[in-house]
Amino acid sequence: MSEPIRNKKADFPVAPTPQNTPANNAPISSHAQQPGIASIKEESLDHAAAASLFARNPGLVSMIQGKLGSLVGRSSGYIESLPAPVRRRVAGLKGIQKDHAKLEAQFQEEVLELEKKYFAKFTPLYQRRASIVNGTAEPTDNEVNAGQGDEEEEVDVKGDEESKKEDSAESSIDGIPEFWLSAIKNQISLAEMVTERDQEALKYLTDIRMEYLDRPGFRLIFEFAENTFFTNKTISKTYYYKEENGYGGDFIYDHAEGTKIDWKADKDLTVRVESKKQRNKNTKQTRVVKITVPAESFFNFFSPPQPPTDDDDTVTTDIEERLELDYQLGEDIKEKLIPRAIDWFTGEALQFEELGDEMDPDEFEGEDDEDDEDDDEEDDEGKSDQDVDDDSDEEDGTSKPKKEAAECKQS
Repeated sequence: MSEPIRNKKADFPVAPTPQNTPANNAPISSHAQQPGIASIKEESLDHAAAASLFARNPGLVSMIQGKLGSLVGRSSGYIESLPAPVRRRVAGLKGIQKDHAKLEAQFQEEVLELEKKYFAKFTPLYQRRASIVNGTAEPTDNEVNAGQGDEEEEVDVKGDEESKKEDSAESSIDGIPEFWLSAIKNQISLAEMVTERDQEALKYLTDIRMEYLDRPGFRLIFEFAENTFFTNKTISKTYYYKEENGYGGDFIYDHAEGTKIDWKADKDLTVRVESKKQRNKNTKQTRVVKITVPAESFFNFFSPPQPPTDDDDTVTTDIEERLELDYQLGEDIKEKLIPRAIDWFTGEALQFEELGDEMDPDEFEGEDDEDDEDDDEEDDEGKSDQDVDDDSDEEDGTSKPKKEAAECKQS
């Protein structure tokens, strides 16, 4: 019987990381013992003092997070400590995995080509839909019969005179008014972005199209009729993927670029004008000035967030969340809204949406009252500070936009 293989000690200690430390003991190191709860001593740890220290030193927290991040992917020395024949076998498995990754990338490429192939077949249907929506064509009897349900077939028959009057009144209506606005308002993720002011502009939306790029990526195209808000006939947004495939062969989202909207005078829906009083320090005279502040708007969708740079460590998490949300909105338009616009217009698509797990009201019993009390206390404590800030703004002649105005639901 051969002797068990024994681990060699690493030449220097390196902190283990989740990437290189098995969750369970591997057979080759079954003699090792993982620390248990009973073996960890915490008598010397003062949680309150530690929390206070971190609260007073946010820079320290950032530094610790940076150090922990630098450990990710570093070797713990475990693989290097294996005998040469075992390391050779590990290298062989890595070689096999690389072949697997090549096939995964090939699979994703072929899936993309298949999507493009069928998208070419979908396009005439989308064009036919647009012509009916905008009143340049009428559906055929076959199309109507195929789209009618049992309930629609059992409509009561009205008198000839009444029918003629209704037909005469309705004959002046072209297409389906506000088709895309209604569809967007029924699509949950997009509806949250639409304000009351946006709705007037979105009534002029005549079509939403999508096209694939020559490189991995896609473009969303919004077509508008002539309107009083902007001069653009089309407003587009392009999503780009990275050239290299990710782990598993998937395409990795890189960034998005939107069309500049040429707003007409005083019609920019992404900003609003506020009046602000300012008092001169020397003369004590007060004047009213108008300032422009950001406003929530669906059209902020065309000004996507940009990936963080190396100097943006403090806001990286926030930017990444906004990028993820922005990409998801684009995917919802591409994969849900455009292919099934009529189902969103009628609201039938909502029954197929996953609205999340249903929450048990008993789980949150009493929490609302506590939250309300906390909010009331915070409001009472913050009143004086807010008053002081407002006065200081007027004194020095500067003005800060409201925080709520600068934030957008889609970002």
